[in-house]
Amino acid sequence: MRKIQKNLFLLSLIGLMTLNPLMEMNAQRKSATNNPIFTNYVYQGEDQVYENNPLKPDEFYNPILQGCYPDPSITRKGDDYYLVTSTFAMFPGVPIFHSKDLVNWTQIGHVLDRKSQLKVQDTGISAGIYAPSIKYNANNETFYMITTQFAGDINNMVVKTKDPFQGWSEVYKLKFNGIDPSLFFDDNGKAYVVHNDAPDRGKELYNGHRVIKIWEYDVENDQVIAGTDKIIVDGGVDISRKPIWIEAPHIYKKNGIYYLMCAEGGTGDWHSEVIFTSENPMGPYVPAPNNPILSQRYLNSNRANKVDWAGHADLVEGPDGKHYGVFLAIRPNEKGLVNTGRETFILPVDWSGKYPVFENGLVPMEPKLKMPKGVENKTGTEGFFPNGNFTFADNFTSPKLDYRWIGMRGPREDFITTSKNGLNIKPFAVSIKAVAPVSALFQRQQHQHFTATTTMKFTPKSENELAGLTCYQSERFNYVFGITKKDKDFYILLEKTEKGQSKIIASAKIDVKMPVQLQVTAKGDEYKFNYSVDGVNFTNLGGTVSGDILSTNVAGGFTGSLIGLYATSANDAKP
Repeated sequence: MRKIQKNLFLLSLIGLMTLNPLMEMNAQRKSATNNPIFTNYVYQGEDQVYENNPLKPDEFYNPILQGCYPDPSITRKGDDYYLVTSTFAMFPGVPIFHSKDLVNWTQIGHVLDRKSQLKVQDTGISAGIYAPSIKYNANNETFYMITTQFAGDINNMVVKTKDPFQGWSEVYKLKFNGIDPSLFFDDNGKAYVVHNDAPDRGKELYNGHRVIKIWEYDVENDQVIAGTDKIIVDGGVDISRKPIWIEAPHIYKKNGIYYLMCAEGGTGDWHSEVIFTSENPMGPYVPAPNNPILSQRYLNSNRANKVDWAGHADLVEGPDGKHYGVFLAIRPNEKGLVNTGRETFILPVDWSGKYPVFENGLVPMEPKLKMPKGVENKTGTEGFFPNGNFTFADNFTSPKLDYRWIGMRGPREDFITTSKNGLNIKPFAVSIKAVAPVSALFQRQQHQHFTATTTMKFTPKSENELAGLTCYQSERFNYVFGITKKDKDFYILLEKTEKGQSKIIASAKIDVKMPVQLQVTAKGDEYKFNYSVDGVNFTNLGGTVSGDILSTNVAGGFTGSLIGLYATSANDAKP
């Protein structure tokens, strides 16, 4: 009898041991199924400027990168061109694009794609990565990306690679202050760093007074050489006029002359690009008599198809032997507000004389450019980055996430999974207002007029859970359009956060038995948030709301507006 009882006990124990993992697995599945599942995301740009200016076969649109792609830098190795831009607290950081012709660009990844390289987990959105500069050193066949990281304990830093398609090194910290560093590799093997810095202690003459410094750079040890620093520009082109924010320096060499090009005037409506020359990389540098060589600051403020704030440029020789310059500029909406952020533009550069000058860079810029001879416009096809009015659609079934999707302060992979069912977002216990990694997957707003629609399956268990769409300029300025629970009912709500203060604009009960379509549309400053429970008919929630809080003008900072797929388990938006 005892033997039978013992066997029964063992069988029961084995059954429990078998059942426990199954119970745990079922619990995990149950928990996972409560995470929101997003499918069928469609972003459609509808800007009138592109409708009014259709392309001819030999034309392409400017900007080449629409939306928040500021502070562009470009380099060349043989027939290959590589371009990078700033990303601040976005993760991964520093998108890198490749081209053979300066018209058709493919994003090949991000330079800073690991937590060991990018420590922005506790920074505001406009901290983090400033003004990356990419340069190819033919002397050792190595690419360098140097930048300032206002995060962690990093500050000025450099990473490098032999092949930008294969990823980048860990960070080398650099021992100097200031921002906007750029490397220059001379043909004799010597290397230098130039950057923006404050004047010597006690010598600041006015607000915005900055200097450009140069250091010799030790390529073997990836460090500036102590004691070699020297101020090569004080204030700007003419310090008697109190020029502000001389920054973003780059050195080039042509016909034995060294050229120092800088932004001047601050990254706003007085922005410009200026040029200096020297017979020695360490200076002295003399300003050109025809500065600025690029600016939109002197023009009629009511001009059509307005492009403004042009500056922060970098030069490269094109495939046709002509030089081109990439630079940032903005395109304000009908109220003069900047929601799409600072974008990447390109112009041909006339360098037939001593000094380079951006062609048509001092007159109102046009939305179209002539292509370099022999180039075919393939933007938006064959994997090339789109511009103009385009549709970006994603059903999230691919195992590899599109590079246009980014996280904020932390890796996307920490909170998302993709499968044949769509995008599963694991909600973090922080809201979109936190200065912390948030569980939201973002793409840049790239048009003034757009529609973004997604389908979401989500059944919140409590009022602490919310998922939906967000239009996000920063942690202190954003809209949240999502579904949550109150008592036994489910609600869809629209929340506005301005200067860190939140209020519910509207809410309504909603049936969540079936997937819900969420949609945001914008026509300049007018934003609308709509939803559909039948997949056909959309209901507006909250009427027309202003997009002003999503603009740089109101929110401040250096970024553009982002559209996010968002979830949280620390919801504080209550219907």
